Amino acid sequence: MLPYDCTGLDVHPWDNSSILHSLLFFLIFFIADRQEGIGVCGWILVSLSFLLVLITFPISIWACIKVVREYERAVVFRLGRILPKKAKGPGMILVLPCTDTFIKVDLRTVTCKIPPQEILTRDAVTAQVDGVVHYRIHSAVCAVANVTDVHSATLLLAQTTLRNVLGTQSLAQLLAGREEIAHSVQATLGSATEQWGVKVGRVEIKDIRIPVAMQRAMAAEAEAARETKAKVVAAEGEMNASKALQKASMVLSESPAALPLRYLQTLTAVAAQNNSTIVFPLPINMSGGTHFGVT
Repeated sequence: MLPYDCTGLDVHPWDNSSILHSLLFFLIFFIADRQEGIGVCGWILVSLSFLLVLITFPISIWACIKVVREYERAVVFRLGRILPKKAKGPGMILVLPCTDTFIKVDLRTVTCKIPPQEILTRDAVTAQVDGVVHYRIHSAVCAVANVTDVHSATLLLAQTTLRNVLGTQSLAQLLAGREEIAHSVQATLGSATEQWGVKVGRVEIKDIRIPVAMQRAMAAEAEAARETKAKVVAAEGEMNASKALQKASMVLSESPAALPLRYLQTLTAVAAQNNSTIVFPLPINMSGGTHFGVT
C-alpha cells in the first residue's frame, strides 16, 4: 500500500534511490553526532565505508569483526583519530574497512631486565649494578598515543633513573640499603612513566659488582677489624685472669698449707697425661720446713 499525505493527494512511492538517500542522510547525521573534528569529508568517507559493508554483507562482516583477548585492549583509529577516546575490549569489536585501524595493547605485567650499569658512587668508587623492573600498562590509549615504543622507553628510562639514584649513594649505603634504593628508583620511575599509561609495580637490585682491587682492600679492612677485635677480647681475658690470680694469691696467703696442696694437685694433673718424667722445683716447703723432691 502506497503512502498518502493528510490532504488526500497522492505521494509518489519511495523508490530504491529515495531509500538510499534517506539512509545516507540518517547515517551522516548519526556519525556527525558521534564524531568530532573529522569534518564533512570524513563523514562522507565513513558513510561510504559503512555503505560498502552493507552492500557486501555478509561477506564483509568477517573483515569487520575482530576478537580482543581478555588481557588485551584495542585502540581504534578512525581517520587518524582515536575512537571513542578509550580502548575497546575484551571480546568482539567491529571496525570499518578503509577508515578504521586498530592497535592491540597487552595489559599483562612485563618483566624487564636492566643491563649492568657502570656507576660512580658518591665516594668515587666504580661499580656495576643491574636490576629488574616489573611494570604493566594500565591505559592503552596513553601507551599508544603518548610514546612511540612504550617498552623501549620504559627500559631506557629505568637505566637512566638507576644511574642517577645510585650516583647519590656511597658504597656502604649501596651495599647495605638495597631495599631503600629500589623503592627510590620505583617512585622516580613511576612518576615519570605515569603519562605513558605505565604502572611500575616493583624494582629490584639484582647484583652489585665492584673491582677486584676494591674487594681485596675491603677484605683486608675486614680482616684488620676482626684482628683488632680479637686482640681487645684477649686483653680483656688477660685482665680478668690477672684479677682472678690476685684473688687466688690472697686466698693462698691466708692458709700456709694451701700452696703445697696446690702443688700436689698440679702434679696429679701432669701425671694424668702419660708423661714418663715429672720435674718440679726443689726444695718445696711441704710442711714444717721438711723438703721433698721427686725426679
